[in-house]
Amino acid sequence: MVNNTEERQSPSIDLFDPNLSPKPPHSSTLIHEPNHPQESQDSELTKAEKYERHNLSDTENESSSKRVRLDTSLQEIKGHGPTKSERQKGVAPVKAEFLLYPPGSKRDRSAAVVDDDAAEASPHVEHTSSARGGRKKQKSRGQNTSRHFGSSRDEVGLCQSRATSSEFSPLECSFGENCKFEHDLRKYLKDWKRGDLTTFGGICPIWKIKGRCDAGWKCRFVGSHMQEKETGDERKELVLVESDRNLDKECSSKEGFHDAETVNLISTQTKADLLKKKFSTPKADAYTQWLDKSGKEFEQYARFNSRENHARDGENESTNGTELEEHRALYTEPPFMPSEKRRIYFGPETPVLAPLTTQGNLPFRRLCVGLGAQITYSEMAMSLPLLQGAKPEWALIRAHESETTPPLYKPGPSVVLDYDNTKDLKFGAQIAANKPWLALKTTEILTKLCPSLRVIDFNCGCPIDLVTRAGAGSALLDRHAVLEKILRGMNAVSGEVPISVKIRMGVKDNKPTAEKLVDRLVYGGEEALETSGVSSGVAAITLHGRSRQQRYTKNADWEYIADCAALIKRFNEEGNDLSDTVREVEARSQPGNGKVYFIGNGDCYSHVDYNAHLQQAKVDSVMVARGALIKPWIFEEIQEGQYLDKSASERLAMVEQFVRYGLETWGSDEMGVGTTRRFLLEWLSFAYRYVPVGILEYLPPSLQDRPPAWKGRNDLETLLGSDNYKDWIKISEMFLGPAHKDFKFEPKHKSNSYEIEAEG
Repeated sequence: MVNNTEERQSPSIDLFDPNLSPKPPHSSTLIHEPNHPQESQDSELTKAEKYERHNLSDTENESSSKRVRLDTSLQEIKGHGPTKSERQKGVAPVKAEFLLYPPGSKRDRSAAVVDDDAAEASPHVEHTSSARGGRKKQKSRGQNTSRHFGSSRDEVGLCQSRATSSEFSPLECSFGENCKFEHDLRKYLKDWKRGDLTTFGGICPIWKIKGRCDAGWKCRFVGSHMQEKETGDERKELVLVESDRNLDKECSSKEGFHDAETVNLISTQTKADLLKKKFSTPKADAYTQWLDKSGKEFEQYARFNSRENHARDGENESTNGTELEEHRALYTEPPFMPSEKRRIYFGPETPVLAPLTTQGNLPFRRLCVGLGAQITYSEMAMSLPLLQGAKPEWALIRAHESETTPPLYKPGPSVVLDYDNTKDLKFGAQIAANKPWLALKTTEILTKLCPSLRVIDFNCGCPIDLVTRAGAGSALLDRHAVLEKILRGMNAVSGEVPISVKIRMGVKDNKPTAEKLVDRLVYGGEEALETSGVSSGVAAITLHGRSRQQRYTKNADWEYIADCAALIKRFNEEGNDLSDTVREVEARSQPGNGKVYFIGNGDCYSHVDYNAHLQQAKVDSVMVARGALIKPWIFEEIQEGQYLDKSASERLAMVEQFVRYGLETWGSDEMGVGTTRRFLLEWLSFAYRYVPVGILEYLPPSLQDRPPAWKGRNDLETLLGSDNYKDWIKISEMFLGPAHKDFKFEPKHKSNSYEIEAEG
């Protein structure tokens, strides 16, 4: 297995500088089990240490998943609903028997509010310039550049020429005696490689599925697929064993392909061609030149039109009108028109997993798809590194074959014309760029190299300072003309792949501009209509109900999302029969069926939130972000239409599944295990925030609520709810063994645990 640890490490460069399981039984009520109260003498132990010391099974005193139907609220069970005094705003209503400290005591405090802004990057600061004095500008910390993860490597690595070869039949090393890696296989296994892992029964999960392991001798489970055989000359040779079970899925690694279940892979040679600028993009080049030329022509027309308006009352009014008509005819025709797009669909049955920085990796998306996510997106990929063939960025575009299956489709009263669900798929790529030529070239390259793309989504919502200060992400929310030009160009060069866009309400609080932007994107701005008669042609628009300045704080504004949804609805109802003929657009520039889908995003944490947003805001679907990180089974809840009180053992099984997927993706060697551990810990830094619905006094839970110090219904549930990152590492060691001596993990969230404060 080829690992990609180095591919995930973002270089500290200017990214825009061109020079550089079975369902449990149903229960309509919540059932609570006996608790395991914490002992006072254990105050210096972490929850994980308590769990290990007592050696308690998580299944003890724990039933299977408990479910609460939509029509059976907790208020009905209790016989009355909560009053304002009973439910405190911003505090999770944990039942008294699960609180570590009595209500009202000095130690009764809610957990510190998790700073999701800090989890993404440095805080957004409005910079003001002054000639003298003033506050010193805050230095940008970038995208968590201060975080260090150490390394997970063999003390001395095995030469790649020996990695997958039998002991007496190695490949030739091009470095010969000057090679810095170990050539003696037995010495490597004895002195330099860490011992085999005993988790998963000591059997390599990759070899068990595929019949072979690409990590070869470097695999941390190599003992399960190696033998020592006697040769004809009475010597003993170490050989790797392959199974006959899945050899038909074996994939050659000659061109850099390493996983038969992974799609959108590109070869090492193609990446080299991109770096050397040998990969041509004729459509993007031609359309970019036309955009520049038509823009200058429009500026001239605007000045001429201004002079014509001043002369409208003069003697030469008819002459100026004639000149104006002649001037309009001088616009250069676009080099080509957009191709007809593949039909896509968004509906109530297609909840969307948001593109998530760091956490939205392939194993996590695969986990969510298994739990019911219908639409997925890659992590945001930067256009310039993609154009330069950078491994870290191209690793983001890879998808699992489960993401190439069609999403759910339940035709309603209005049938989607010419939509073929069997040809649809779940996965889309998201990119960011600050200039039209970057976006257009990247779009053309993606459509050429990646056959498994549902859409190409353009990010205009990212609030990270590293991105916005370069003019990309949410910085484009103040540049409507440039954004429209980018999307129009992407739509022209993308072939049959539809284009979508993700935006925020605006840049500053209380000054939303999204409604005006949405109007421009669906109907077309003045320049677009005058120069080419086409609009942006986007097939879908996703609106995050916060401004860039808000980032991830405060509640999302779903009333404003509803206003924008109403505008989209009017456009879809009007179709091509626009009463305003001046704004009539070219049919070929429109998305499939002339319909634009509208997706809302922000604070979706349960099926109740999901259904409320569909019904009240009238959006086509809802995009789920942090809610999925905290409880990935939210998609299962949406399908079932009820809360799922997942047991601690069921949640731990999800952790195990993630680990299996991670090893398949990043490899089972030392580096692959370290990478899997790191991204597992990144996910656990969100997952610990889940408070089981079975211990809540009232429903529904809120994404913004923070719980007081609480204990679970058993020790494993308490462990999974710990916000001590040392406990997260303990959880990772259940499946990945002890961490490498050089491995480090610094959580994005800097807030301390309420229990650490209480105990320390």
